[in-house]
Order: sequence, then structure tokens, then C-alpha cells
Amino acid sequence: MSADWGRLDDRAVDWLTRLLSLDTTSRRSNLPVAELIAEECRALGIPVHLRPDPTGAKANLVATIAAADGTTTGGIALSGHMDTVPVDGQDWTTDPYTPQVRDGHLYARGAADMKGFLALVTAALPRFAATRLAEPVHLAFTFDEELAARGAGQMVEDLAALGVHPRACIVGEPTSMRVITGHKSVNIVRIDVHGLAAHSSLPAAGCNAVEYAAAMCTAFRAITDAWRDEGPYDEDYAVAHSTGGVMMIEGGTARNIVPERCTVLLEFRTIAAVDPHDVVTRLRSVADDLTRQMRAEQVGAGIEVVVEDMVPALSARRDSPAAQAAIAYGGIPSDEHVTYGTDGGAFHAAGIETVICGPGDIAQAHGVDEYVDIDQLEACQDFLAAMLSRLSAAD
Repeated sequence: MSADWGRLDDRAVDWLTRLLSLDTTSRRSNLPVAELIAEECRALGIPVHLRPDPTGAKANLVATIAAADGTTTGGIALSGHMDTVPVDGQDWTTDPYTPQVRDGHLYARGAADMKGFLALVTAALPRFAATRLAEPVHLAFTFDEELAARGAGQMVEDLAALGVHPRACIVGEPTSMRVITGHKSVNIVRIDVHGLAAHSSLPAAGCNAVEYAAAMCTAFRAITDAWRDEGPYDEDYAVAHSTGGVMMIEGGTARNIVPERCTVLLEFRTIAAVDPHDVVTRLRSVADDLTRQMRAEQVGAGIEVVVEDMVPALSARRDSPAAQAAIAYGGIPSDEHVTYGTDGGAFHAAGIETVICGPGDIAQAHGVDEYVDIDQLEACQDFLAAMLSRLSAAD
């Protein structure tokens, strides 16, 4: 193999090129990647299942390489997502779907987040399939992680329906091969405010939706300020407290009409000590109080609080089976937690011991000229080889 690709073997280079050449932006189907990997599994005699979403346009992939004694339950799951963020509005130096190696970096959309990991796992499948394993190895590849990890929620159900109960899961998001045991929850809440339109010269004839939306924003700011000032805190995070903010607001129709409607989009991220459902309950309590005020002005006015997405937090023990396994395979021990959410939160919430460990740096993900260092891919290739060695059954 060319020196540009370092120590990566031919299969690794082939699968990196194939997967990174496919545009599986979240708004599109992930089936081109899912079907390609499923075809490889079938060719190797590995049982594989594509589990479609309700639209049929996307699917999770579940595959199991049985242990030498035929066991398919327990074992280690390797997980990653098959979708990527878009390149809209980004001025790339080269085509984002034509992988290129330059100066020790592999450039392409998804190189860091996270088709590099998927490609290396797929490249290693023949070796896993040919080895007598002491315990099974599962693939749990998801759709729509970039859309609030929607595929992970279904994946939990898919694994249960298929009778797959891994004892540990390693999510290969970019951590520079550090073993990460925690991330915050990610929550998106929409506030729909319904007032009554009126001429601006007769404000009492209407009910101003924008003003009541502003009251909701003020109440939410009080919640997030209290997190900052009073905690609770988790010092393993770069920002030790839960955070949140008003991300989008839209309302009103003209400068001389009392606004009838206003929509506010809130995002908040909580550490494990803060239950996001409690936050939603507090918001709904505020909304109920404001609704009573609104209906004193106009019957039928009110506020609705809608949860659009919830990605659970990940908070694993540092001595969990998943952490111990990842470190044994060559992952770098770490006390840090990461700022971004992953599918690992849904697995953890379902009782599957989960950690995050994969090639690349999140700082290189999502932006213009996304890349992963070749030496990170080499480290991941070594990680998978060590995993295979440690899971080999004694003759």
C-alpha cells in the first residue's frame, strides 16, 4: 500500500474509499452504506439484519458473529452511525465525496465522524468471521445519529427484538482513541404560543404571543443561570454544569398587528445529576401559569411545550465491562467527558454498558475539509486487531 496510507491494509483503504464516496447526509437515505456492509456480511456468512425505520427509506444494521460454541448473546457490540452532516454552504478545497490523503490526513465528509470507524470495522470482518471467538461480536450501526440520535432509540428496540444482549458496547465516535465514559444529554424543546391577532392600536382586543414567548424565554434563562451559578457540577466536563439557550424564535406577521403566534426552539444539555424530564416539567408548569394569564385576556389562547428530541446522557463507570474491554484493546484511559452527544446515551439508558472510543478528533468533524489523521486510523486498526486477539478462544 502507498506510503500515503501509512500502515493501513488494502481492505481498510478499499472500505474507507467506498464508504466515504457515498453521500449519506441525514436528509438522504443511509441504505447505500447499510446495504453495502450487509452484502459484505452475507458474503462472509455473517447473519445480518437491516431494520427499517417507519418510512422504509433508512435502516439500522445489526449483525452477529457467533462465538465458537455458537453463543450469540452477551459479547461486545461495535457501534457507529452511517449518516453524516451536510456540506451545504461549505467551500471545500476538494470534492467532499472524493477521499484524498494529504500530509498525513484523510479528507472527506464523514472521515472523522464517523465512517472511518465503520470502514475499519467492516474491513476487519473476514478476520473476525474466520476466528474462533470466546464470545460473540455484534455490529450495531445506526441511521440518523446526526438528527438527535433517532436511530439509536430504534436500535435499542431492534437489539431486544433480535435477542441481542451485548454485555458491553463500544461506540466509535472520534475521541482520539481515548476511552470516554460520559457525555451530557441533548434535548430540543419547542414552545408554541397561541395568542389572538388584533390591530396594534387596540392591543386589548388581542393577545400578544411574542410577549408571552418572551416570558417563557426569561423563565428558561432563569433555569440555565441557576445551573451556572448553583450547580450541580461535574468537573469531568470542560463546562462543568448543565447548559441551555434559546436557539430560534419566529413570530408576528406585521409591525402593526398584535402577534397571534410565536414559536421558540430551546436546546439544553444536562449532566447526569439533572433529569431532563424534570426540566420539561418545570417548563410546562411555567407554560400553565402563563396560559392562565393569557386566557384572562382571550379565551382559547395558550402555550404548548413540545419535546422534539431527547438524547440521553452517558454516564458509565470507569471500571465498567465496556471501559475495561476498550482499555484492554488499546484504548487510552481518560477521566474526561465529551461535550457532544452520541448513540451511547440510548444504549446506556437501556442497560447496556457503553463507552466511546474511536479514531479522530471531534474538532475536525462537521466543518470544511473534514479530516482524520492516518495515524488515528492506524491506531484504530491496531485496536481491532488487539480485540480479535483477546477474544480468540483457546483451542
